[in-house]
Amino acid sequence: MFEEIDRKKLLLDSKRPLPQYTIKSIREQLNLEWTYNSNAIEGNTLTLMETKVVLEGITIGGKTLREHLEVINHRDAILYVEEIVKNNEPFSEWQIKNIHRLVLKGINDEYAGAYRDQQVIIAGAKHIPPEPFLIKEQMENLIKWYEGEGAKLHPILRAAMLHVIFVGIHPFIDGNGRTSRLLLNLELMKNGYPPMVIRNENRIKYYNALDKAHTTNDNTDFAELVLEELNKTMDLYLNLIK
Repeated sequence: MFEEIDRKKLLLDSKRPLPQYTIKSIREQLNLEWTYNSNAIEGNTLTLMETKVVLEGITIGGKTLREHLEVINHRDAILYVEEIVKNNEPFSEWQIKNIHRLVLKGINDEYAGAYRDQQVIIAGAKHIPPEPFLIKEQMENLIKWYEGEGAKLHPILRAAMLHVIFVGIHPFIDGNGRTSRLLLNLELMKNGYPPMVIRNENRIKYYNALDKAHTTNDNTDFAELVLEELNKTMDLYLNLIK
């Protein structure tokens, strides 16, 4: 499953160090698309260009404060993820809570970075997340899985499974989707891959793949979606540095 992407990574690594301004322009484009699509999947109505304008510090008339905060917060969360990668910090619950705290900052400060104390359902999904009293134990088990069984997996599959397991626990009242996609890219970036973008137009495919993983333990569709989107990012890099 991973032969082609690993070949592309080897080719990309052979070109390092990459041109400074090429890297800067790709990073800005990817972070914009990542922010726009991750928010759009969750119902944010800002367009790609409106998202770009908000990131530049301009407000959009007719759009809610929450939609503006979702853009700014996601940018700050990406910056935090990049800092984790730069500092080679080990994965932890503390990191997860910090990422979530940034995602919900100013939107729902009471629950930002705090596990939920109420039962929730995932709209449209067959899978029902665990009750609140089970969350702490399941999040601890997630870290144990990551350090044990997860460490033996191919990095891309490990990143995909981290997302799947986290969403299945659904540990927060709100912001689980954005946080899960930040965690997925955190794991990819820690292993030398660029971030990938799950696009809003693929949200039905994305949700169906997740629900299949949670209800049947078949993670193939989700892993293939991650691989498909990551391939697009790799091709973007390789086409620009030819």
